[in-house]
Amino acid sequence: MILPHETAPLLLVLSPELSKPTLGRLSFLPVSAVLTTGRRTVSNLVRTLSPLADGHPSTYRRVLSSAKYSWLRLACRSGRN
Repeated sequence: MILPHETAPLLLVLSPELSKPTLGRLSFLPVSAVLTTGRRTVSNLVRTLSPLADGHPSTYRRVLSSAKYSWLRLACRSGRN
């Protein structure tokens, strides 16, 4: 997936904290949120870009719900730039 170049600094900061599949799924969600009309549930986000979505749709929900990383630590890392 081609992401806007403005997202590169954020992904660079988050990449040490996340596995490659998790980072890919996490970067997929905001892009699909811009393109989705109607309610922006994770299911609708995955449905919007389903040809580009790798893996089962439940893996995208798990990125947000059962994370093995700390959102607070990620926020602190991204705030340093």
